[in-house]
Amino acid sequence: MSTPAEYYRSLPPVSKFYGVACLMTTSAYYLQLYNPDNIELDYGLVLKRFQVWRLITNFFFLGQFSFLFAFRLLMIARYGVSLERGPFDKRTADYVWMFVIGALSLLGVTCSSVMAAVPYLWSPFMGGSLVFMLVYVWSREFPNAQISVYGLVSLKGFYLPYVMLAVDLLLGNPLKPGILGMVVGHLYYFLTVLHPLAGGKFILKTPLWVHKLVAFWGKGTQMNTPVQRDPSAGVAFQGRSYRLNGTRPSTTGQAETGSHAQAQQPNQADGVAFRGRSHRLNGR
Repeated sequence: MSTPAEYYRSLPPVSKFYGVACLMTTSAYYLQLYNPDNIELDYGLVLKRFQVWRLITNFFFLGQFSFLFAFRLLMIARYGVSLERGPFDKRTADYVWMFVIGALSLLGVTCSSVMAAVPYLWSPFMGGSLVFMLVYVWSREFPNAQISVYGLVSLKGFYLPYVMLAVDLLLGNPLKPGILGMVVGHLYYFLTVLHPLAGGKFILKTPLWVHKLVAFWGKGTQMNTPVQRDPSAGVAFQGRSYRLNGTRPSTTGQAETGSHAQAQQPNQADGVAFRGRSHRLNGR
């Protein structure tokens, strides 16, 4: 059995960063290092006083220490990590881009609601919705995976988000954050997997600045990265992945253009949603 330190070191970088950031944000609140009113989403203060940090900081506050906070953190540790180690293996930049798309979509939905003078969808903190987006994407990537809810009910992964909504309802928690997260998660999954597999255009390609950010960060790997790794970064980018149908990297770290490696079949893990090819899964 691994120690807590070994478990922490084994976590993939993006999920670890987001989970630790959420934990530190709530811990700092209990140490009275800041007032939550200073980090909540307030479009009036963003537009009038240029407090643009509120567009980011509101996603890192999952609430006070409680069962709900622990539950949300556990969802990041389990389903966020499972996504990063599974469908997003060797695709750190794509995983970061998924977080960015989710955050921008949530901001767009709430901003439209506020501008329409019907602020029903607005919420001061949208970290819970972002976590629900992760759970929804996981449920679509692993629809046949068997999961157990508190050791009482066993069901397929596809139904996990709806079970989480039912749990929130039984605990008296608001359903709006979970529903918003599921809507955004479905939008992302449709545009990156379902629509391209149906022959549609892939419109959510990870932009260059995200690849540069990940390269500068020096954590994780990304196949077909269009930027050179930062010499000062701790982890080198290894080029294309054999599992994801890439090409063999040359000795200089750049992909060879003259030959292509033989495509290998993806891991036949239980519950993987699609076996076909899509833009999101082959890096094009």
